[in-house]
Amino acid sequence: MPAPDAPLADRLRPRTLGEVVGQDHLTGADGAIGRMVAAGKLSSMILWGPPGTGKTTIARLLAAAVGLRYAQISAVFSGVADLKKMFAEARDHARIGQRTLLFVDEIHRFNRAQQDGFLPYVEDGTVILVGATTENPSFELNAALLSRAQVLILRRLDAEALATLIARAEGETGRALPLTEDARAALIASADGDGRFLLNQVETLFSVEIAESLDPAALSALLHRRMPVYDKDREGHYNLISALHKSLRGSDPDAALYYLARMLTAGEEPLYVLRRLTRFASEDIGLADPQALVQCLAAKDAYDFLGSPEGELAIVQACLYCATAPKSNAAYRAQKAAWKSAKATGSLMPPANILNAPTRLMKDIGYGAGYAYDHDAPDGFSGADYWPDGMGAESYYIPTDRGYEKRVAERLAWWGERRGATRD
Repeated sequence: MPAPDAPLADRLRPRTLGEVVGQDHLTGADGAIGRMVAAGKLSSMILWGPPGTGKTTIARLLAAAVGLRYAQISAVFSGVADLKKMFAEARDHARIGQRTLLFVDEIHRFNRAQQDGFLPYVEDGTVILVGATTENPSFELNAALLSRAQVLILRRLDAEALATLIARAEGETGRALPLTEDARAALIASADGDGRFLLNQVETLFSVEIAESLDPAALSALLHRRMPVYDKDREGHYNLISALHKSLRGSDPDAALYYLARMLTAGEEPLYVLRRLTRFASEDIGLADPQALVQCLAAKDAYDFLGSPEGELAIVQACLYCATAPKSNAAYRAQKAAWKSAKATGSLMPPANILNAPTRLMKDIGYGAGYAYDHDAPDGFSGADYWPDGMGAESYYIPTDRGYEKRVAERLAWWGERRGATRD
């Protein structure tokens, strides 16, 4: 039992899996953990989820639920010597018939060699491994380790689960939070799905003398919001840039602006966002609106000139322009098709008539002979064949009928007719 003066979050730790909030899809009777407990047999697992969602608590309760010895280690503070000691202790207990659940917090912090060290002890049953991570296991954990442990995904706590934690805190302390209903909702929102953070905020509120109920503004002045979960070189970064890109592609300016704001307010490098917007302008808009690329480059120049925060408005403008522009990936598809063709036919010579002949020898062997200068032709179009000998004409760029590209398509069709007539 926690001491009476222990932190509130520690005093409110669930004592059974049934008391865990927000993870019924795992701990309920039909969940993966619920079924394992009912069968009395655990397999190794990786608990993947945001901070404050119950990973450590679930691991501790799992051991108790099936009668395993519980051992815990943190990858942040431990090394190979600590692991060897843990495995030796687990083996000693196994000899007297007591199996060990080894909980490894922040398991993604162990390097690949250290992760490989778990394999023989997991395989021979010396330990049931329960690893906890906030990072995507696909990127951070060895494939060999993942093949021996199932990945269970914990969800960020929703408003209902967080409200349950507040009610338990009020029951534990015998006091109601001095908040209006709106302030109570704001407190839940400020936790951003993190139960531990919420309980720490609640404990702060209980620790100060408050004469009357706080409204949202007074609550905000007293407490700090939880900083968003965001790491510029990890999954949160890639998830948000993916969401931004797809919102732009789907022509939803408000959703795109939301994800842009999520990234910039969390500390993302603005020039990274500008690079992605510029790429989007070429990949997903292209000649449907050639001004999109101009807008993105202008936004980059404006940001370089103004800096933050004033320059961020130029990024917003580029984002909204891209989201509301007509879309086409015809240039992107044309690039991929041309690159593929070039790799397959990269040694073919262009026809001699379109080659420059700066020397007498080159002229003597036919370079430039018979070249049709388009400006001398009617309508400035000769209809000549520019493809290498032995290679027929191919179509890479197929414009859409959206935006400016519709005019491009009409021009290409006209040239196609003229080319056919000229060759006939």
